Order: sequence, then structure tokens, then C-alpha cells
Amino acid sequence: MPKIEYLFQACYDCLEVIYINQNTIVRKADLNMFRKWVLLTVLAVIMSSMMCTSAFAMDSRFSLFPKKTEEESDEESVSESDDDMIWESTGDEELRDSSDDKKSRKSDGPCRSYLTGMEVSEEIGRKRPFALMIENDLDAAAWQAGTSYADIVYEARVEGGITRLEAIFEDFKDASMIMPIRSCRPQFVYYANEFEANYGHYGQVIYAVPILQLPQSCDIAGLPYGESGQEYRLIDGSSAYSRDHAGVTGVFTTYDKLQNFVKEVGWDTDYSEDYKGHYQFAEDNREVNLTGGKTANVVIPGFVSNHARFDYDKTDKLYYRSEFGEPQIDHLNDQQLAYKNIIIQIGPSVMLDDHYLFTDPVCEGKTGKGWYITNGKAVPITWKKENWSKLDPVIETITTAKYKWDVRDCDFNVTRYYDASGKEITLNQGKTFVEIVRDEDASKVLISDDPEVSTNIIDGM
Repeated sequence: MPKIEYLFQACYDCLEVIYINQNTIVRKADLNMFRKWVLLTVLAVIMSSMMCTSAFAMDSRFSLFPKKTEEESDEESVSESDDDMIWESTGDEELRDSSDDKKSRKSDGPCRSYLTGMEVSEEIGRKRPFALMIENDLDAAAWQAGTSYADIVYEARVEGGITRLEAIFEDFKDASMIMPIRSCRPQFVYYANEFEANYGHYGQVIYAVPILQLPQSCDIAGLPYGESGQEYRLIDGSSAYSRDHAGVTGVFTTYDKLQNFVKEVGWDTDYSEDYKGHYQFAEDNREVNLTGGKTANVVIPGFVSNHARFDYDKTDKLYYRSEFGEPQIDHLNDQQLAYKNIIIQIGPSVMLDDHYLFTDPVCEGKTGKGWYITNGKAVPITWKKENWSKLDPVIETITTAKYKWDVRDCDFNVTRYYDASGKEITLNQGKTFVEIVRDEDASKVLISDDPEVSTNIIDGM
């Protein structure tokens, strides 16, 4: 008991000093009241401690320092390799993010890229990518720069038979510029949203504006206003672009410009917590080698305007792209564009007016056809929007001179690709090129075992 008295005295002597130091003028009544409060508080703490001690003593399951189980000890001994446990890789299973939410994906180590399936740092692999519109006519091909840094590229026919590219970038800090940035067409906004990408363009067709204005579309508009009497406003992203030279091929952007804009507007730079990735990739040191199907030494997607083609190199197992009769080059580094995977996605198209073409990226959840090509082989596939439902509420209706369509949240769900058995296809790790082909042009898609086949063959089809 004397020890408790000493404890009382020591506690309120110390607290009294604190109390007095904090209060320059102290009345005696206040000090007496303070001493009573200290005594009651200390007594309550001691009684609580005694009760807890008794409870712990009665139940041997509790301990202030519980003994580690063998399982916990093992966890500590392999803490350096915990990153390897984030990804499922047992048996012949494909590489898929097995975490339930973004928090469980966070670590200081590497992760798997949602765009390539390859191991990258979290600072790269868990940051939302940028999808940028790239001009792709004959004049523009001579100015294309930074395109080899893109991990995924979409090509689709637009007006006048020409095609336009949408390049999706994950890590492009080393690219001094991406050029030439060009205007938006509606279908490309859907593709960007499938990857939760920030979408960059310089100009837009009026029919894309309602989609660009949706909160789902993180739009970086270089020309954020209507022209020729069109009245609308978009988020002003003009600070993200500069001009290298006059004309439609002269607009460029950079990594820093895009990142600074995202920071200014306050957008989340991380993927959403429920995002699981667009593709299913093969595991490390395993390759997908397709059986059956066609030998694919040359792939011609059927665009007459640019005579695009891919030639397979058996040495590095990549497809090298050419157009307009020449290798398609990134003029920053003089590298020919090359890809591990090619997906041909065939779907219906309509004319929005007398000028603009729209290839439907949704098809109301119906199944479309296509091809998957890798490692010198091609197999037929089907594609379909994941979890699409006509019962989902319509958030926008777009009306043009010749067509009208509804927009739903589920329109921006990921497109999945399936083999003949209905199983989702597995892509090889690496870059992917997606060719969007109209139903009317499906007969012009040529997959050949002859490396000398001429692209001109499609002109007469």
C-alpha cells in the first residue's frame, strides 16, 4: 500500500507542475479540485490494471507477448519474397491479379502490368495509363514520334477510308514527345475507358462530345470548345499540348505536360480499387503457342488506304508493322513498331452522317468475331462486352443525321476475347496491336503463310 501512496503523490506532483506551468494564475480552490481529479484518475487506472491482470491470469490464451506460431515464424522468414505471392502462378494457370482490392496490391516491390503482363514497378504498373490519338495518314507517318513507347495500339477506320491510331502508354518518361496528336472519334473514347486511361486528343467530332463530357471520361482536350457554330465546352486541356510545326501533324505532348495537367485538375492517378485488368497474360517463362488455326507469317488487316501489314520475325517472335509500303517507324529512335500479340476485332459499323464512320465498340452486348495472332499462328476468336445489360440505365443518347444510340455505364466495361471452346484467351506477355475491322471489310483480312505475299492483293477484294 505504501507504494500506491507514493504513486499517487508522484503522479499529482508531476501533473501539478504541468498544471501550474500551463496556468499562470492558479487559485487554491482550483488546485484542490485538480488534486482530487488526479487521485480519482490514478485510482481508476490502477483498478482497471488489476482487473485486466486477473482476467489474463485466468485465461492462458492471452499474453502481452504471445508466442509466435510456426506459421507466423515462416511468414517472417519469407518476407523478402512476399511480392511473389501477389500473383497466382500454380500449374498451368494464367497470370491474373488475385488481390481483392487495391490495398492488397500495394507494396514496395514489383507488380504485373495490366497492359503487357510484364513485371514493372508499382509506380508504373498501378498508375492509370494515357490513351492518345495519333494521326495516321501518309503525311502524318513521316512525323510519328514516340509511338514505339505505346504498350497497346488500336487502329480503326474513320472518315474517307483513312485510319486513326489510339496509342495507350504506361511508361513513356524517356520519350521526349508524342506526335502528331490528332482529333477524337467516338469509338476511341470507349476503348480508352476500358483501360481507365486518361484520354488525350486535339480536336473532336461533335458526336463524341456527350461521351467526353461524362465523368467516366478523363478527357484532356487540346481544343476544348466548338468550332463552326458548334456550342459546347470541354475541360480545357490545352496546357498539355504544344506545337512543333504548322499543320495537323504539328501538335505534340510530353509525359510531364500530361502529368502536370492531371495534377492540376486533381484526378486520381491510381487505377480504381475494383479494376482487374483488361487481358489475361501467360506466366513468366511460359509462352502461348497456338494449336490449329492458320500459319501467320503475314497479317494484313484489310485497310486499303494505308496497306497496313505485319511481318513475323521467327528470331524474336515479334510482328513488325508496315504501312504505305514502308516500315512504320518511330522517328524519335528510328525503331520499327513491333508487337507480340495482334487482335483483330470485327464488328458492325454505320455512317453517322455523310462523312463520319462509326464502328460499334459495344454491339449491345452481342458476340462479335475476330482473330488472335501470336508466335506465327492465328486462331479464330469471339469478343463480347463483359457484364453488359440493356437493363442498365441510359445515361446519354446521341443523335446524328443518320444514326442514334444510347450510352450506358456498362458500355465502358472491358471487352473479353474467347477461343472456340468459350474460354478466355491468354495473351503472351508483351505489346499488343488491336485492329478494329468493319464487318464489310472482314473478307479483306488476310492471314498468310507466304512471307512474300503482296499487300496489294486486298485492292481487288
